[in-house]
Amino acid sequence: MQRDEVLTARAVEALIANGHIIVIFEDFVLKLDSWLEKHPGGRLAILHMVGRDATDEIKASHKEKQWKTMKAFRIGRKIPGIWVQRTPPIRGGIFRKEEDQVSTTPKEKDALDLLDVPASPDSYESNSLSDSVSNLSEASLPTSLSSADSVVGDALCKTDTGTTSVQDDLDATARSEPHTAKASTGSSSAYTAQAEQDDIARDNLAYPSVDPAIQHSIALKYKALAQRVQDEGYYTCHYVEYAKEASRYALFFGLSMFALRNEWYMTSAIFLGLFWHQVMFTAHDAGHRAITGNFAVDSLIGIFIGDFCCGLSIGWWKRSHNVHHLVTNHPEHDPDIQNVPLFATTPSFFRGVHSTYYDFSFAWDKAAEILVPYQKYTYYPIMGVARFNLYMLSWLHVLSSKSGALVTSSAWWIQPTEIAAMSCYWYIFGYLLVWKTLPTWGVRIAFVLLSHVITMPLHVQITLSHWGMSTSDLGESESFAQRQLRTTMDVDCPAWLDWIHGGLQFQAVHHLFPRVPRHNLRRLQTLVKEFCEDTKIPYTLLGFVDGNSHVLSRLDEVGQQVKHLVNCQRYMAEHGVRDL
Repeated sequence: MQRDEVLTARAVEALIANGHIIVIFEDFVLKLDSWLEKHPGGRLAILHMVGRDATDEIKASHKEKQWKTMKAFRIGRKIPGIWVQRTPPIRGGIFRKEEDQVSTTPKEKDALDLLDVPASPDSYESNSLSDSVSNLSEASLPTSLSSADSVVGDALCKTDTGTTSVQDDLDATARSEPHTAKASTGSSSAYTAQAEQDDIARDNLAYPSVDPAIQHSIALKYKALAQRVQDEGYYTCHYVEYAKEASRYALFFGLSMFALRNEWYMTSAIFLGLFWHQVMFTAHDAGHRAITGNFAVDSLIGIFIGDFCCGLSIGWWKRSHNVHHLVTNHPEHDPDIQNVPLFATTPSFFRGVHSTYYDFSFAWDKAAEILVPYQKYTYYPIMGVARFNLYMLSWLHVLSSKSGALVTSSAWWIQPTEIAAMSCYWYIFGYLLVWKTLPTWGVRIAFVLLSHVITMPLHVQITLSHWGMSTSDLGESESFAQRQLRTTMDVDCPAWLDWIHGGLQFQAVHHLFPRVPRHNLRRLQTLVKEFCEDTKIPYTLLGFVDGNSHVLSRLDEVGQQVKHLVNCQRYMAEHGVRDL
């Protein structure tokens, strides 16, 4: 192919159907087959962008110097106008080979042709493009909830009140719409689908329409904002701020060692926990290449802090976090909310989901039915010991083929360096400190538990900005900027408390511009607020206490849904009500 050849959407579809990794960047069609296994950010970050215009996502996570290197992967140009976003294969998107792109009905032909409809800038405010894409959606996409399912969901919701007979409602549904009743659609599936539709309807009312023309207009405004962020120096790292941070880290660590030497063991544990809590904020910036901007240097900073000082793999964190930034709060794809059976932040988990990150199916089982209704009570206790789970995930990552997959790239040294650093951590902390220095098993257990519980605010802070926010999938046309703001919340606090939150209180701002050093996020927040006012996208900003209440309310809401679902199932079993 010629690099300046214009490739239609059908041609791109055929390439993807043949197994090629095709991503749109600006006006170019990129073929990333050879880069997939070498990408330092992990292959999943690329796979989630296949068939999509990923310009905003790529620019948000990479420096301008790296954009230019992508020319090597160009195989052509996209058709002029707005690219109609496709669902990547990893998310279930279906792509047809060229020989299979034969329309069998006029409706299918219209839907296929719409993929190649060009759009001029003048059409952004018109309805012509949005009408075309709406027709495409109607022609090619199945509805996610049948009318029978809706009636079943309503019937189940009325069970506890005793205002209706479930059997009568189900029978009426079957009589009125026998063509929609499916033996494979269980009552729990209908209830879950109805709950998901309610969440989608709520988001559709609160946020701008996902009409492609409207979302493209938002994307253009986000592009202008991104250029302003670049021009006004928000990416400039002020190293003196990190020097101040380092002095605080050293103080906490020094106080811990001083207390340990004087055998004030619990005091030592408290300061060690504070050290771990604080130092990971800088590791977070390093993982986003927000400190020096150099991959090797920031990786070494991240490894020193995360692996050596804290025993946590920065490589695992980056692989997980990169996916989280691209498909934020998506039940099937974002590992940060996949915590069944301990937690469920969305009714989508009631039907069980297959995680594309873990390549593992999270089944909805008896354990989830028992634990999730009480998740608002177990939230803080589990956050207190969450660090132990991170140790396990870190070792599973560095010893896995996923970590070793980068051996053919310039990042080959990451895996052995992480293994060495994490081994040093366990030798120093586990052997020299806990085993050799602490006098008794009782003191050892208390020291380990207390030092780890002290880091709980970090885990609460991480979950706070997402677990109370939307988990709905509003479709592929939703812009990068709107999805980030819809699924992410900022926490309001006075500037003098920023050191406690470590920049994580600006998660919405951070998700829009992940490479901006955290010391610049408070200033950048003003621009993001202006952007939200201009685009009519709600900007969620709550105080720390209100934010916690918001998350607990969401956990309680889902927990109550579980109780309701279990009661419905029990009622149906006791009364011999059949499933649809």
